[in-house]
Amino acid sequence: MIRSVKTSAQDHEVTHPKPYAPGPTLWNNALLLGCVLLLVFSIIGMTHRVSWAQTDAVARSTSEISNTTASPPTLWPKGLESEWGGHFKVRGTISWPDAESYFQPVGTDPLYDGTVETRLTSRLFFGAWGMFETHYENILSGGDSRRRLTALEHMYPDLFGSTSLRVGPLEDDRRFMDLTKTIKEDRDSVWYHRLDRLYLTILPKWGVISFGRQAITWGNGLLFNPMDLFNPFSPADIEREYKVGDDLVFGQFSIDRIGNFQFLYVPRRDPISKDVQWAQSSLAGKLHVAQGTTEFDIVTAIHYEDTVVGLGSAGYLGGAAWRIDAVWTFLKDDRGTEDYLSLVANMDYSWVWWERNFYGFIEFYFNGLGEDQYTEAVVDPDLSERLERGELHTLGRTYLSGHIRVELHPLFNLYLTVINNSADPSGIFQPRAVWDAAEDIQLTLGGTLYYGKEGTEYGGFPLAGTSLLSTPPNTAFLWLTYFF
Repeated sequence: MIRSVKTSAQDHEVTHPKPYAPGPTLWNNALLLGCVLLLVFSIIGMTHRVSWAQTDAVARSTSEISNTTASPPTLWPKGLESEWGGHFKVRGTISWPDAESYFQPVGTDPLYDGTVETRLTSRLFFGAWGMFETHYENILSGGDSRRRLTALEHMYPDLFGSTSLRVGPLEDDRRFMDLTKTIKEDRDSVWYHRLDRLYLTILPKWGVISFGRQAITWGNGLLFNPMDLFNPFSPADIEREYKVGDDLVFGQFSIDRIGNFQFLYVPRRDPISKDVQWAQSSLAGKLHVAQGTTEFDIVTAIHYEDTVVGLGSAGYLGGAAWRIDAVWTFLKDDRGTEDYLSLVANMDYSWVWWERNFYGFIEFYFNGLGEDQYTEAVVDPDLSERLERGELHTLGRTYLSGHIRVELHPLFNLYLTVINNSADPSGIFQPRAVWDAAEDIQLTLGGTLYYGKEGTEYGGFPLAGTSLLSTPPNTAFLWLTYFF
């Protein structure tokens, strides 16, 4: 069962004066100030010809920065350059709940939902020594799913534990900075805005160092990525343009004739006390070594007080590329749970058939924390904690999945992703078509279809204490994206 979980923030009412201390209100004010500054810079930037490259890289090389076209000296200090861009996206979704699913008490008629999203992005380059990047999101979403799930949570407040299935804002209750603010929220819809990137990158001669809200990805997984401990994509995520940012310190430096070493520190707050705690934080390092066409990664981390050790490698076999990661987690808890192994291995290849370009991959994933009894697995403390934190998205142990893309035209591509629990078997089909209708306009049409018998992970298993099944609804979607 692939799940998107969000932890509800807890508000504390102050009934008597207290000494001033920076907290969520301060960060919300900083968010609003940052949004105003971003819009001001956008107005200035849009009056000039500037370039935008849609990447999510942590750093940019000195040579790339020095070759960027400078902004007009009448508005920008000498050596200061800018890039501006973003997108406007409208999503429409229709879902069909199963008659015996958890929607049964609130109705299993088709669900109609919609989302409108704006993302504004900016980069300021300070000559050859650094860069400052900001991404601002403004999102309005709602519909039948939110309305019925709200009613369901009122009827069964303990049904899903601490997780929420409703469409809502990403929460910053664990992050160091609270840069998300809900503008309006009710049973039908939610409107919120947030800063998803807000970080400074410095480029000394010895490497790279960056501070703030940013996105770092480690590991070689294509759908599943156990080495990526920090806000990984869900295997079922189709939209992967931007990974959710986290507040962290990142550094990288080269090691002569060997490779490079990366380190990061992610300070996090306890979601109840709001204090930064070591037990909630992460400290990690990764050594990257290249030998010919084969690359190796060695990772060590302290993650929520668990010790994590990982070994990964990638290389080529003929015209195909292969990758493998093995991660061992030593659990620090008093529950008597055994330490566990997670492993992913994949291979991808591109070819030409019938004068058409094809690309595909196959991937195996093993989750050592998974279980075969899914009703009990949902309430297992170690498993549920990782589901809640968004670093684990499945309940089973072994998965064999694949993906294929065919380019029918340079502007029209077909995709099919299959995520398969090989022990059940059960899984997900995700067909979609992407049409670049104009230079800056893209249409995406697709669906998510679940298969499997009752009692399987994706076919639907009983929810504890009820006669309801966990079966998620099949969905069809249409997205329209305008890039600017």
